[in-house]
Amino acid sequence: MNSLRGKVAIVGAADTDVGVVPHMSATQLCVDAALRALKDAGISKDQVDGLITCNSFAEPFMYHAEAIAEYLQIFPRYCMGVGTGGGTTFSILHHAASAILTGVCDTVLITMADSLRSGLSRDQALAMQAATGHAQFETPYGPTVPAYYALIAQAHMAKYGTTPEQFARIAVAARKHASLNPSAQMRELITVKDVLNSRLIADPLHLLDCSLVSDGGSAVILTSADRAADFPNHPVYILGVGEGHGHEHISQARSLTTSAAVESGKRAYDMAGLRPEDMDFAQLYDCFTPTVLIELEDLGFCKKGEAGAFIESGAIELGGSLPVNTHGGLLSHCHPGNPGSMFALTETILQLRHHHAGDRQVQGAEVALVHGQGGIMSSHTTLILGRDRG
Repeated sequence: MNSLRGKVAIVGAADTDVGVVPHMSATQLCVDAALRALKDAGISKDQVDGLITCNSFAEPFMYHAEAIAEYLQIFPRYCMGVGTGGGTTFSILHHAASAILTGVCDTVLITMADSLRSGLSRDQALAMQAATGHAQFETPYGPTVPAYYALIAQAHMAKYGTTPEQFARIAVAARKHASLNPSAQMRELITVKDVLNSRLIADPLHLLDCSLVSDGGSAVILTSADRAADFPNHPVYILGVGEGHGHEHISQARSLTTSAAVESGKRAYDMAGLRPEDMDFAQLYDCFTPTVLIELEDLGFCKKGEAGAFIESGAIELGGSLPVNTHGGLLSHCHPGNPGSMFALTETILQLRHHHAGDRQVQGAEVALVHGQGGIMSSHTTLILGRDRG
């Protein structure tokens, strides 16, 4: 079977400032991320012949990738705009890798940004949160995105006895990691009590169970593994990738406690020839705390119903058996919408380069799993990255 394993490498990675960045538009952040990634890779924009972007909520374009190419004044052979929610970041990596391996292009720039904090009014932000669902079925009844994830949390609690305190520990771990990350939006340490005492958003989710609203952008550069040695930083190789799709809207989900991460994870592990126990750390999509708990189970890091205890053991913290979201994740680093998972990718690259992640470095890390999901636990992509080609 043909496989991408070890054939394509990430050779450049960079983030913009995140949090509240009012002096830059979503487009400017997207371009800023691109220029920073080019600098990190040690190449000029003229050496890029593939471009992938994700459209912006704050500053949308009908042809977003083409607009960014025009702004940058690059003229790629391969140009694509994507938008599948939080899973976008990782699903497009295998598209870029395939384009490189089939000779469509040689060097792909993936850059994404948005300004959800500065670029949207409060009414616009609320409308975006309430826009999910079918116009004739869910939307008229007014549930928002947090309410849907609260439904997932309630289902897991009812079936497995999971507690709000166990959800809260995910937010506490994320903040602990963010406190070690100078670029994180929120760095002040929090406790389980702080999470449970924060404002109730949708029972059982409190404010600190929910991801941030941010401005920010991030970019990576891919090329073939054979060319990777020509770049200044240690390359990070794609070892495995898999997708899984269960539904478009949560009302049509086959299960509220098991997701298509089961399928995406299995496909990525099979391509990489690795298993969950081989991962040195993981970056898991954490738009809300229950998401992480279900992903831990579905991706094989613990058995179904045991993620609460796994989290309570300290396993997901730095120094634990599986550090999760070492940069602080969407809960504490930043979350500018669809581009949010990009920061999990750039963090993984820093970690696998060794000695680039400062006080949050996972010592001796060789292999990592990165997982994104879009919609309401709808579309999943799992990516396994390695320091070596394998």
